[in-house]
Amino acid sequence: MQDNQHRPQTSSREQTLQRLLSRTARLLVKGHRASATLTRWRLILFVTALLCTITLYRLGWYQSGNLSLGGFFAFFLLAASYHTRLEQRIHRIRLWQHIKQTHLARLHLDWDRLPERVYPAPTSHLYAKDLNLVGPHSLFQLLDTTVSSQGRERLGSWLLTQPPAPDEWAERQTLIRELASRALFRDRLTLEACVLGEQEIDGHRLTAVLQHRLEIPRLHIILPLQAILAATTAGLGLATLMNWLPSYWMFSFGLYALLYFFTDQGEELLEHAVGLHHEVEKLGKVLGYIDRHARRSPSALARTWALLASSDQAPVSLIRQAARILHAVSIKAHPLVHLLANALCPWDLWYIRKLGQIQDQIRDHLPLWLDRLAEVEAAAALGTFAYLHPAYIWPAWLQTNSQENRITALCSARNLAHPLIPATSRVGNDFSLRGLGQILLVTGSNMSGKSTFLRTIGMNLCLAQAGAPVCASEFEWTWLRIACCIDVNDSLDAGLSFFYTEVKQLKSLLDAATDRSQPPVLFLIDEIFKGTNNRERLIGSRSFITALATSHGFGLVTTHDLELTELEHSVPSVTNAHFQETVTAGELLFDYQLRPGPCPTTNALRIMQLEGLPVPGASQNHTI
Repeated sequence: MQDNQHRPQTSSREQTLQRLLSRTARLLVKGHRASATLTRWRLILFVTALLCTITLYRLGWYQSGNLSLGGFFAFFLLAASYHTRLEQRIHRIRLWQHIKQTHLARLHLDWDRLPERVYPAPTSHLYAKDLNLVGPHSLFQLLDTTVSSQGRERLGSWLLTQPPAPDEWAERQTLIRELASRALFRDRLTLEACVLGEQEIDGHRLTAVLQHRLEIPRLHIILPLQAILAATTAGLGLATLMNWLPSYWMFSFGLYALLYFFTDQGEELLEHAVGLHHEVEKLGKVLGYIDRHARRSPSALARTWALLASSDQAPVSLIRQAARILHAVSIKAHPLVHLLANALCPWDLWYIRKLGQIQDQIRDHLPLWLDRLAEVEAAAALGTFAYLHPAYIWPAWLQTNSQENRITALCSARNLAHPLIPATSRVGNDFSLRGLGQILLVTGSNMSGKSTFLRTIGMNLCLAQAGAPVCASEFEWTWLRIACCIDVNDSLDAGLSFFYTEVKQLKSLLDAATDRSQPPVLFLIDEIFKGTNNRERLIGSRSFITALATSHGFGLVTTHDLELTELEHSVPSVTNAHFQETVTAGELLFDYQLRPGPCPTTNALRIMQLEGLPVPGASQNHTI
């Protein structure tokens, strides 16, 4: 049935975003007008100050001229300061507008307007590529609102490492549900990071630099000696300028330079640290923002942040100190300024010492700070997903082998639909698998929706086990591992044919399904053994499905081989279902509804004929 129930609430979210965008646009117009007006007044103020001051000086009223110059200069600084703050506010409003526009793009599945940060698919993963979880136009791209590399990786791990531990999942979902209702907090978190630049916080680079302690031999001797030589050079240079002494400063400066060139200045560390202060400043901003909100009241956010709140090392103050030090280190990016600074004083050595001190304070705490930030970021991303889709339901996890029931494996849903298909066109279906070895054998015509249905089940299960809501009216399941064989391609690099790639993928799936030391497997197999001839495909498919029926798992298998539907009579745990189409006015129409029993029709010849291929006797659908 068409997914109409999701439209009113989704529409209300869209209306809310449109109202916010309209208000933001009005604020931007007012801000630009005010900025333009202020620019004109600054120019008028400058010209007036110039004319008044020159006139007073020409009249010989030097005291009045000085007062005029000082007064106008003060007013100009005041106007410039106000103008700078106004431009900063306009910048924040523009970023806020972009955040809301991106949310609207997520709602409309407008991929061209979503960030292109792609999470790489792990090699030989059992379901990442098959379910369109990562890559362009994927679930991950739709979800990702993170601002750090660790946050992005944490979100990816929630989708790709399943199932989690029950206690971990419960805490995670509680945090996600809490953040789903705190739209201002989530978007302000993104805003605080974006104000300082679009580049994400690279936690790996930060860790590599801030945990790499550089030890310069005899620094405690060389630094004071260099400082004394630099001060001596400055004093002697001043004495030379005043004609009190000859150019003795050249001797002290020569010793200073000689010692400089023969001392390790920490070039390797400084090279890596150049420009890093932007990311450290951003990290401090984000940590400070979360810290302020996590301390307000008992909440899931406060529990997540508790380790940082109880720490004797306040992350915000230490990170700000590190940012200032790294900012000073970054003058190395400007060679002339860097050379001048080190000619006047032991700049690099001083800040290597300061950096070492802050590294000693941060080293043991930085991994925890980045870990907690990643947890909040990933939860905020799924919270945004939940906020944008209020009609999606929070699924119910069922405990296996409890006293009340003896469920070993279950996955059941009503009106289950694909979250990457627009709400106006997606179709929901009911399905239920209960008990190990249960197999739903799905037949159907080409383009009838078999592959999409497999991805619908797998993607929603991934969302459920990640702690997010799912696109359904009801959804309940037990902990499951996921294994798929849907998106199979040959590999020229590895020298593997399509069929051999499929065989290897099915072998990995079977190995997972026979491992009884872990939770049961939900397997999703599309067009089994489609890379070989009819006879061998039928033999291999029967044997493989029979083996799955006795495995530590259950799942769905789609096929065009209608002969396989006979397995329902010989393997009790196999059940047939199908998708089909209708022909109206010479066109194939699909309703994408799952029906019981084997498919009664095929449409391959009809599709060939509609595309103009020479196929005789295909004017009607072939009925089985």
